[in-house]
Amino acid sequence: MSVTVCPCGSGNLLDACCGHYHAGSPAPDAQTLMRSRYSAYVLGLIDYLVATTLPAQQAGLDRNAIAEWSTQSTWLGLDVESAEVFGGQPEHAFVTFTARWHDSAGEHAHRERSAFVQNKGTWYFIDPTVGLKAGRNDPCPCASGQKFKKCCASYLGS
Repeated sequence: MSVTVCPCGSGNLLDACCGHYHAGSPAPDAQTLMRSRYSAYVLGLIDYLVATTLPAQQAGLDRNAIAEWSTQSTWLGLDVESAEVFGGQPEHAFVTFTARWHDSAGEHAHRERSAFVQNKGTWYFIDPTVGLKAGRNDPCPCASGQKFKKCCASYLGS
């Protein structure tokens, strides 16, 4: 058994940190999900990255591009700036972070304010690169049962 520090920056061992979520336990909050997704990029866990994206967006993900970025990068660290959780049903959150990596083009840092939604006890990343095909009065793609305009659209600025 390998003893490895978790790539998310928590300082904890992988098996007691993000590895727990990679193995199937749901992340308890958006920040934990975001940290576990960063670790999944470091570890090449593409299935996990897809599974933790909003189900309505999963078919639109470019698995090959995700895998290429994951495996052809040397991941240098994650800094979490803030996590904002909003009440209501379903619960939404924003996590602001900077991820750093090195690839054939050099060293990079990407700062992002990511949106997340919880549905039936499971948190999902709302991918800004994959459009949500919903009109304002259509059912929300997060499957909350609410109209899009009253749910995720209000957090995405749609």
